[in-house]
Amino acid sequence: MSGVLTIAGSGVLVIAEAGVNHNGDEVLAHRLIDSAVLAGADIVKFQTFRTENLAVTDAPKAEYQLGTTDGGQSQFAMLKALELPADAYSRLMNHCGRAGIEFASTPFDEESADALAALGMRRFKLSSGEVTNLPLLAHVARFGRPVILSTGMSDLEEVAAAVACLREAGCADLTLLHCLTDYPAPLAETNLRAIVTLREAFGVPVGYSDHTEGLTVSLAAVALGATVIEKHFTLDRALPGPDHKASLEPEELAALVAGCRDVAAALGDGRKVCAPSEEKNRTIVRRSLTTVRDIPLGAVIERDMLMARRPATGLPPGSLDLVVGRRAARPIPAGTVLTGDMLA
Repeated sequence: MSGVLTIAGSGVLVIAEAGVNHNGDEVLAHRLIDSAVLAGADIVKFQTFRTENLAVTDAPKAEYQLGTTDGGQSQFAMLKALELPADAYSRLMNHCGRAGIEFASTPFDEESADALAALGMRRFKLSSGEVTNLPLLAHVARFGRPVILSTGMSDLEEVAAAVACLREAGCADLTLLHCLTDYPAPLAETNLRAIVTLREAFGVPVGYSDHTEGLTVSLAAVALGATVIEKHFTLDRALPGPDHKASLEPEELAALVAGCRDVAAALGDGRKVCAPSEEKNRTIVRRSLTTVRDIPLGAVIERDMLMARRPATGLPPGSLDLVVGRRAARPIPAGTVLTGDMLA
């Protein structure tokens, strides 16, 4: 199994991040799967956690969460309301199987990771918050499945420690995602060139987990060689909850998927050659040496007798110095495309 294999073979894996945008409602989670399928995403991804294993009861909320949820509610209470029942994930996975989209869910604790592994989940996606959680990284790596790790809030040294931990624990198929962990992420801090830095530093495929508004930055990431694009989506940005406001709506998700496919297809293999579609145009738009006046038999050909004009069915303009000084092997009328047999 490959961490960067795409269902559509487009060269980029698109993860539709449902996350907790189901608001703890399994029916809404199933509707999110259907929306991701209609958009053409490769993977629809949720989050699996037991709140007691994730946060202490008085853990503060992030600033963006204070702005999108009840400010008097604790992070613990918010997370508890966003939990799905443990048995919901098998039903979500089965739905994905029937619908033809890959199921994934990010585990936030070892118990959740074990449950997802037992379901036969194909690959693990770990969040930026776990980069320094080496015990959880090692635990997931031991399943021997592909791992995708987001790297938001991290410096290169921290990413190096996480990569070493995963590799030592048995992860042989690793993809890193550059990420800016803020919602919405400011463009001026996005630093897409870090995609190249991570790829060169660790020799692994690198993608991008996008928290910016709109589609532009994701498409730019694909142009920089991102092999994975992950983006939050929702059925309605007006729904209550911490992540809806910074998520794409269904039509936008479909546009993102289509855009990623187009950009990936346009990247090509990097070899500079005449493409098959161009072949038919070479003789039409390139030029040949042509005569601008009549040239008698035996006349010495001079520079001012010639002009480079379309089509490219005769001697190329680059042969000008080889033609000047030769004699005409026959009378050559003005406007003739010059060919080698016309020269003595």
